[in-house]
Amino acid sequence: MSNKDTFYKYITEGNTTKGDFIPVGAAMLDGETITGAHVKIPLKTMNRHGLIAGATGTGKTKSLQVLAENLSDKGVPVLLMDIKGDLSGIAQPSPGHAKIDERHEKIGLPFESKAFPVEILTLSEQDGVRLRATVSEFGPVLLSRILDLTETQSGIVAVIFQYCDNNKLPLLDLKDFKKILQYATQEGKEEFTESYGRISTASTGAILRKIIELEQQGADRFFGETSFEVEDLLRVDENGRGYINILRLTDIQDRPKLFSTFMLSLLAEIYSTFPEQGDSDRPELILFIDEAHLIFNEASKALLNQIESIVKLIRSKGVGLYFVTQNPTDVPEAVLGQLGLKIQHALRAFTAKDRKAIKLTAQNYPDSEYYDTTEVLTSLGIGEALVSALDEKGRPTPLAATMMRAPMSRMDVLTDVELSSLLSKSKLVKKYNETVDRESAYEMLNKKIEKAEAEEIKEKAREEKEALKKAASKKKTTTSRRKSTAMNPIVKVLTSATFIRSVFGILTKVMKK
Repeated sequence: MSNKDTFYKYITEGNTTKGDFIPVGAAMLDGETITGAHVKIPLKTMNRHGLIAGATGTGKTKSLQVLAENLSDKGVPVLLMDIKGDLSGIAQPSPGHAKIDERHEKIGLPFESKAFPVEILTLSEQDGVRLRATVSEFGPVLLSRILDLTETQSGIVAVIFQYCDNNKLPLLDLKDFKKILQYATQEGKEEFTESYGRISTASTGAILRKIIELEQQGADRFFGETSFEVEDLLRVDENGRGYINILRLTDIQDRPKLFSTFMLSLLAEIYSTFPEQGDSDRPELILFIDEAHLIFNEASKALLNQIESIVKLIRSKGVGLYFVTQNPTDVPEAVLGQLGLKIQHALRAFTAKDRKAIKLTAQNYPDSEYYDTTEVLTSLGIGEALVSALDEKGRPTPLAATMMRAPMSRMDVLTDVELSSLLSKSKLVKKYNETVDRESAYEMLNKKIEKAEAEEIKEKAREEKEALKKAASKKKTTTSRRKSTAMNPIVKVLTSATFIRSVFGILTKVMKK
């Protein structure tokens, strides 16, 4: 048996699966594609997370597109974080090309051109379904981690949430939260001190500065209502194909704090909402996070710990996370160790640092008697990748340099007309794109303050009226006393004169007798 035949057997036996699977391409040996030596990813293990890595222009986005399309065909919904803005074409069929036909002939898979059910989502003012969440839904712990607060500051945030719960003050957007922080150290200072102890103005000032920093990255548009329900990510179309939800993030590349905020909130909401799935035959939802370094590079230690915890726990909910980035070293080791599927496109060694990174990357893959992994990583062509997945028993499949299949949908963006047509048919646009600003903590506290101020004015007016009344009464008494004092001499004179006249009258009568 030739080396080629042995390799074919090694690949096909290592990729045997009893359940449903996604064929991503055919294995290559010494630069030659071995037709029919298909590299498969069992659907059952796709909730074990994954990594798609490689230098710019090596085909990462196309590999992401292939996985998303095939998951949709299997009835599994997908959420794509589209940082570069080049994934919306999934909603249109591929125009085809002679090179695509040639590639698929080598692989030994038929090529089918088709469009997929797509929903366009947005965090900003771009066209699409608006994604929002309320401050209350974040909760004090998650909000504190997003803001990277100290232990003391986190304690104040917890007190704020408790006060709002006790007083039925909805915390919907950031202006609600800023208002209650201000109230705690100004108008409501005595109330807070009596119930929760003294709150430092220095601490609330520091928290406010962190909130303003978040607002400057556009978070004021994210926090609020109508709050997005994560169950709407799980829709399938009338043909049983899962929706591919594409989140447009082209205008927030320079706002990693907002991206991290959204990601953490979404993962936390999914984890708290989705039921435990156990060991099922297919995932419930797959998330692809393009340009993943945007999350990790700017994340605080507390935020990284939270992400690592969710990555470890969320697969029990049937949810798979796939990070797409240029180099595996962009992903923290604690997260990288949780990734069962790895699709590694070519890396380029331009510097000593690059060569060192390639050697480290090679160590992330199983040993193979057929490949020098370090060498293969620098010699892969466009649309070729090293693939290592997990079989149905959770064991790594044979490492294979793979000729990747081509996407079935268009490898380009939608035109403005196509995008408008897609959005006009969306049920979610009608559900979420109306801005709701109902009465919440901001308005309620303003009313409370206004009422207190009105009562204070009323009390002052009453006190002033009482003071004027007392002053008037005192003045009247004084005037009366003065009049009385002024009349006394006259009374005395009159009284004396009367007495004298009486005495003289009596004397006159006696003398006449």
